[in-house]
Amino acid sequence: MYNSDSCREFTSFDTCVVSCVPAELTLENNGKKEKLKGFNLKLKDTILFPEGGGQPDDHGTVGGVPVLRVLRQGPEAVHFISSALEEGQEVHIKLDWERRFDHMQQHSGQHLITALADTMFGYKTTSWDLGRQRSSIELDTATVKPGEMEALEVAVNEKIRAHIPVAVNLLSIDDPAVEKVRSRGLPDDHAGPIRIVDIEGVDANMCCGTHVSNLSHLQVIKILGTEKGKKNKTNLIFIAGNRVLKYAEKSYSIEKSLTGLLKTGADEHVDAVDKLQKTVKRLQKSNLIILREMAVLIAQNFKNKPDRGNFFSLHNKDGDNEFMNIIANEIGFQDTVIFLTVGEEKGAGLFLLAGPENIVTEVGPRVSELLQGKGAGKAGHYQGKANSLVKRAEAEALLKEHSCKLTAGEE
Repeated sequence: MYNSDSCREFTSFDTCVVSCVPAELTLENNGKKEKLKGFNLKLKDTILFPEGGGQPDDHGTVGGVPVLRVLRQGPEAVHFISSALEEGQEVHIKLDWERRFDHMQQHSGQHLITALADTMFGYKTTSWDLGRQRSSIELDTATVKPGEMEALEVAVNEKIRAHIPVAVNLLSIDDPAVEKVRSRGLPDDHAGPIRIVDIEGVDANMCCGTHVSNLSHLQVIKILGTEKGKKNKTNLIFIAGNRVLKYAEKSYSIEKSLTGLLKTGADEHVDAVDKLQKTVKRLQKSNLIILREMAVLIAQNFKNKPDRGNFFSLHNKDGDNEFMNIIANEIGFQDTVIFLTVGEEKGAGLFLLAGPENIVTEVGPRVSELLQGKGAGKAGHYQGKANSLVKRAEAEALLKEHSCKLTAGEE
């Protein structure tokens, strides 16, 4: 089982294995889901928090084996590990304290913000999310008034400086005191006593998560702002404790780099970037005009050649779909096969194939395949994105072969 209050005192713990059975776990890595084979481990007792109540699970090791996930099954905590441990084996648990303390700071910070947002403005919390970099609290209001979040931030930090204790009380489910605490309800598989997290004189809330024992341990809370939420809700974004220090360090590092690049003081960064963006837009507009004019000249140069033949191929690093279409339309593709690409010579880019409809329909998908891309076409046009232009020469040779049919008068 999970000992939810031993977390305040222990970062390591000795216990024994109750069961260890083969299992699979789906993890998300850089947006991609992958299935891992391993084992579900149950222990006589544990100090590793199982995911729940809006709080992620703890990390650590059991018997030297990394714990990849801890989930709750009723009163039991199930640890997913990569290699098996023997039933009855004595094991040593080591907690990743840095991760745990971070979660404690964010979770206690959420309780404090939630309580004062309700007391000060009547905004109820409907849900919250403890993110990897920042956390959010969903408030039951469509909008917040100007100055309210600034006032809320001042109030929560005053409570932190007041060194207010945070206590955990266990109540039986039929205790009348349970009705007086804030709660969003119990899970269907709840078992055992009700756990109440009490911020003295501020808030009493039903909660299974890990918390600091005094608000001073939060150090500081920074409310970063609000965002429009779902169904007339507002998301309050915040960071607490060590995350504020890391945020300040990262912000200063970025500020220092921008000062070196922009050659201006920090207060002038926004104006400097705004000027640069306007300059870039003007240059891009000028570049497009030049590219369009160049496209016309390229087409006219080809048309003016007495021995031009019925095949035209061109690769240009700069350009877009409009650049390629201008060339194709200026040349005319009723009796000429045209193959155009733009982008990095050995990298990704765009392609356009134009010519007699029967040839384009036949060869277009093969060209797209050679360029590892996707395309579509109609009426003698076939164009799309190329993931790799490495095989451009092969595609060109294929098109040349089909253009010869035009010279021979073949269909």
